[in-house]
Amino acid sequence: MRLGWLDALRGYAALVVVCFHLSPQVIGTERHLAVMRHIDLGKYGVLLFFLVSGYVIPMSLERHGSLRRFWIGRLCRIYPAYLAAIALFALVCAFGWLRWPAGLRQETVTGVLAHVTMLPDLLGQRGALRVFWTLAYEMTFYLIVAGLFAWRLHRWSAWWASGLALVALLLGPALPNDLLGGTVAERRVTAAVLVVLVGLGLLAYLTDPAYQKGRMVLVAGAGGIAMVLLPALNGHATRDSTVIASWQGLLLLAVMFAGTVVYRAQHGQIGRRSAAISLSVVGLGVVGAHWTHLGSGAAVRVWLANTAAVAITFAVAYACKSRTVPAALTWLGQISYSLYLLHVIVLFLLPRVVPDLGTRPGAVRVLVGFAYLVVVIVVAWLAYRMVELPGQALGRRLTARLEPRPPRTPVFATQRASPGTGRGQNERQSV
Repeated sequence: MRLGWLDALRGYAALVVVCFHLSPQVIGTERHLAVMRHIDLGKYGVLLFFLVSGYVIPMSLERHGSLRRFWIGRLCRIYPAYLAAIALFALVCAFGWLRWPAGLRQETVTGVLAHVTMLPDLLGQRGALRVFWTLAYEMTFYLIVAGLFAWRLHRWSAWWASGLALVALLLGPALPNDLLGGTVAERRVTAAVLVVLVGLGLLAYLTDPAYQKGRMVLVAGAGGIAMVLLPALNGHATRDSTVIASWQGLLLLAVMFAGTVVYRAQHGQIGRRSAAISLSVVGLGVVGAHWTHLGSGAAVRVWLANTAAVAITFAVAYACKSRTVPAALTWLGQISYSLYLLHVIVLFLLPRVVPDLGTRPGAVRVLVGFAYLVVVIVVAWLAYRMVELPGQALGRRLTARLEPRPPRTPVFATQRASPGTGRGQNERQSV
């Protein structure tokens, strides 16, 4: 079973991002920019994604109880659709309809290596698809959380969330932006080193005997925890990096750990007071860092609006977690990953189908926008059925072959609750 409220949040967040990217074509660039002066709906959707990931990933890892099971599931969950998106983009480029980003053409070796680890944005490389930038922070979070689990430090989520936010707030401008990738040669070396380190770390996790944590797993875990240094020291290596500075990259990780804090507080693993303090520090840190480091002005108001909107949206969804979620929203959540990855390819091709859309009458633009949404949702559904589901099935087969089901452990012993709290239901569900 799945957690319907989380699927609904994912689906909603993906749709927000899609509509944000579509809006200049439908409402016009000037109106689009006017909205962005008040709230950045693209960042709003992404931050919601990050909060959901922060909630789900530790739950998934601890439910498995095994780093090997976790990584087989993760890799088979995210890589097939990721590779399919790259293949589709390459096919479109081969027909001459689109072009590879300039950074990839100029630094091909670095770009290829960066895409292997899903970390291009943290190496100053624009991904084959611009939306890949969020995957770099997702992968960094996976590696850090796995490392914390290997060292039995995974319950320290509140400290990580608060600490990262405070470092961004107090040390922001002092953090280097390109320590590991200031030059072409440095970026190539860093990309190669990361392929080796991430590859060896995953190999250690995947070859570790079931539910044991040998020496190599501890070494891999230490390397995973050390991945926090990549956004802290190299968050804006070039102008192709999406975040504006390393401190902003740390704030994104803090938001993910904030999702973990919610999960732990819900299941009694940390006190509600500690959780409230940590979440407040993250929220104030996000707004305060932009205010302190960028100065007062539109940027601060936008990030205040982003943060408040994300907090309210997540809180409303969380409050409704025990209610029945409309099937359409949960279905949208299931296809949200493919929707997020593939919608930009269809959007890039839209001007070829409807040239000069921005100059057409409003009714035509709205109709084309609606048709676009239908098309991208159908494309995402096809990718989900043809790529994601087979990948997930492969992960289950590999897991069953490599190790048996985990023994019953008290991982969720503190989660049982009386009927009506929603905790018992969450205990029986998985994501």
